[in-house]
Amino acid sequence: MKLSTKGRYGLKAMFQLALHYGEGPIPLKNVADEQDISENYLEQLVATLKKNELLESVRGAQGGYLLAKSPDQITVGNILRALEGDMAPADCVLDSDMFKCEKAEYCVTKLVWTRIRDSIDDVVDSITLQDMVDEHNTMMANKKLEV
Repeated sequence: MKLSTKGRYGLKAMFQLALHYGEGPIPLKNVADEQDISENYLEQLVATLKKNELLESVRGAQGGYLLAKSPDQITVGNILRALEGDMAPADCVLDSDMFKCEKAEYCVTKLVWTRIRDSIDDVVDSITLQDMVDEHNTMMANKKLEV
């Protein structure tokens, strides 16, 4: 399973906003420049993130985007699910009636797909934007010590 650019870029954008949490709205151009993401593409992503109540927007000259909740309340899983949908290695383990398989009851491979899905969910739901900011700050502090 590979994430699309929506998930990867959306996570980068949310991380960038988490770095500046509490500083007020950040212009989308700043986020795009800092993370090397097309501003036009980013506009599409923030619309979805806003619709999923992960971002808020402020209009006007001092406007921009900011996190709808504190970084410790937004998980990587929240962001990826908003942009990518459920993260499952096979359709048969999605929480949807749309992909019911008549062999699911005695399918050994479904057990594998379920465990992979559950492991992915456990990881992405255990990492918050604050965890990412803290790790970034540690990396930057270590970089300064090396110089």
